[in-house]
Amino acid sequence: MNAIEIKNLSKSFRGMYAVDHLNMTVPQGAIYGFIGENGSGKSTTEKLICGHLVPDGGEIRLFGRDYTDPGVRVRVGALIENAGCFPGSSVYQNLMMQCINLGIENADEEIRRVLEIVRMEDNANLKFKSCSLGMKQRIGIAMALLGEPALLILDEPINGLDTDGMRIMREVFTDIIKDGKRSIIVSSHLLGELQKVATHYGIIRHGKMIVEMTADELDASCRTYVALTSAEMNRTKMLLGCKYSRVEEDEAGYIRVYDLTTPEDIVTYLYENGICVTEIKTDKIGLEEYYIDLMKGGK
Repeated sequence: MNAIEIKNLSKSFRGMYAVDHLNMTVPQGAIYGFIGENGSGKSTTEKLICGHLVPDGGEIRLFGRDYTDPGVRVRVGALIENAGCFPGSSVYQNLMMQCINLGIENADEEIRRVLEIVRMEDNANLKFKSCSLGMKQRIGIAMALLGEPALLILDEPINGLDTDGMRIMREVFTDIIKDGKRSIIVSSHLLGELQKVATHYGIIRHGKMIVEMTADELDASCRTYVALTSAEMNRTKMLLGCKYSRVEEDEAGYIRVYDLTTPEDIVTYLYENGICVTEIKTDKIGLEEYYIDLMKGGK
């Protein structure tokens, strides 16, 4: 059974489509990376799934049932925009108020459970206003986890985090889905970080789903390139540009050749033209470059 099945979903504002006949499938047990530029329709789609907005048309099914069914609504937890906490109250107090709102029994036990998941069991008495950005993001996830929802929808939960905060967040995501009973939708502009944890992807543009794929399918779709350095980088780039159709210099100072070729062919060609290669390797583009290629129509 899929956690989410969406067919022909539409939502417009002032005659302009924010979501335009969108189709989307999120398998149960997946970490689904939801990707798109600002204004692409990600947040609107998430709000439609959560029931915060009413669609103009289409179908949303959660765990095989209509999304308006009260029995499935309680199985959805969300962090969209911010955690909605009281700054002067402690982490524990904010979670307790949410437990009361949700009618959760054994609230103390439930709070301890979610704080342990998000690695904040030692910070329960810390005031929310004193928490770091990473802590606040994790508190928001803890709020969304109250009541043990089977589906989490997280909008930009890793933006603004430092390296350690991102590492902790990856561990949290992995722990949440480890039993295969929960699914997570994560939207983010940090595609390199998203690639480290996502099992599935959906790329949206102008309110339409462009492509959905698994992590394995992404890996198979990412083109291989040859990267190299030499003592004469400018001349090397010029010579390679005469022979190959796509040659670029990356931020790390390597010249990349994206055409179908081998390191041996490149080394031989450059040697015949008086250039000695100092380093050469093959690699694959990542999610970020795949996405850029896709948006440019280069894939």
